[in-house]
Amino acid sequence: MSTAADRFPPQIKYIVWNEGAERFSFYGMRSILTVYMASYLAFPEHEAKGNYHLFLAICYLTPLLGAFLADRVFGRYRIILWVSLGYVFGHALMAAWETRWGLFFALSFIALGSGGIKPCVSALVGDQFKPEQSGALQRVYNLFYWMINLGSVTSTLLIPVLFKRYGPSVAFAVPGLFMVVALAIFFAGRKQYVRMPPAGPDPHSFVRVVWTALNRIGTRPGHWLDGALHLHPPAAVDGAKAVFRIMGVFVAVTAFWALFDQHGSSWVLQAQRMDLQVWGYTLQASQLSALNPWMVLLIIPFFSVVLFPLLEKAGLKVTPLGKMSVGMFVTVLSFVAATVVDVLLASGMRPNALWQIPQYLLLTAAEVLVSVTGLEFSYTQAPRSMKSTIMSIWFLTIFAGNMLTGLVSKLNFFQGWGYFAFFSLLMLAAAVGFALIARRYQPYRPPEAA
Repeated sequence: MSTAADRFPPQIKYIVWNEGAERFSFYGMRSILTVYMASYLAFPEHEAKGNYHLFLAICYLTPLLGAFLADRVFGRYRIILWVSLGYVFGHALMAAWETRWGLFFALSFIALGSGGIKPCVSALVGDQFKPEQSGALQRVYNLFYWMINLGSVTSTLLIPVLFKRYGPSVAFAVPGLFMVVALAIFFAGRKQYVRMPPAGPDPHSFVRVVWTALNRIGTRPGHWLDGALHLHPPAAVDGAKAVFRIMGVFVAVTAFWALFDQHGSSWVLQAQRMDLQVWGYTLQASQLSALNPWMVLLIIPFFSVVLFPLLEKAGLKVTPLGKMSVGMFVTVLSFVAATVVDVLLASGMRPNALWQIPQYLLLTAAEVLVSVTGLEFSYTQAPRSMKSTIMSIWFLTIFAGNMLTGLVSKLNFFQGWGYFAFFSLLMLAAAVGFALIARRYQPYRPPEAA
């Protein structure tokens, strides 16, 4: 028999369904974005890829602003509501203004909307639960993740079909309508939400500690951050040290993001040159991206329930950094597989689209090993007061990775299979670097855990 502590608060349904509809709108628009730029707006392929990744980079930079304004000034509810209005306007521009300028303005509003919502909505979910509801809180985040993938899978399968049959206006309008639905659902629960007030400025934030220390370098022996101890408590200074230790691990992860998000750009353009007839049905190149969320839902339980326990029984210690190291090398293999496909295309062959399955399988396995585990590692290695800082830095690695891919694509130094080979070698260097860093990393125990 379930108790009150086991049950979800009634307002959770508004937040969870809002998230599913918002993710449908974002991934649906994103699934056809590269093809739209290349086919309808006449961008050269390298510019279409570059623009796609620059847009994603901005989507992972704006969460820093959204989180700051929500936590310090306006509160999470207001930020989600306000940026959702701009989000809807951005989708409307995508559907109605089919020009390069229309694209620029539309993506600007969508990036602000997506970035503003991203750091706030998951925290808003947590705000609805009482301390004694930790079990229910864990279950709701599993549901939350499931809804994100449901939105991703369904939109990635549907929107490319609408794009092919009815053109960009209809294909972009449908995600826009889903964003309207998301906003309406969220607004419907306004009277039931637990709204945590903004905390105001933090006098001992990571940035303030670092700034104080920089201004007092050399004034005392020991770690350079110890120069901040005259103005900040030891826990804040120790937390800043933990952040820098984690940042050393994160540096190499930037390369992972430079490769990962290409399943929505270079891999889509590669699929357009392949045979898209599968079992009598003609796929759209963009639909193949749906393989990623489908595989995520299968690989996570397989790894956690089957693979990792078997490795532990065999005497192999499964650690977060170990999993991430393996994931970095698996990412290399995914782009080696993509390189092989492009070599076949360059030789005049036209392989079936199913040839992309190995690269998707490898990349998705790497995502589970690197991305999911990376957040787990970060949260166990930083004190509670610095967890939001770590999330911000994690977003910055995604920003930097997509910026790198965007710039490489824009410069257009590499074409065809050479493009994929370049990223394979880049990832190999990053994987080796990560493995060396991980080997030397000394686990940090936050002061409050001592």
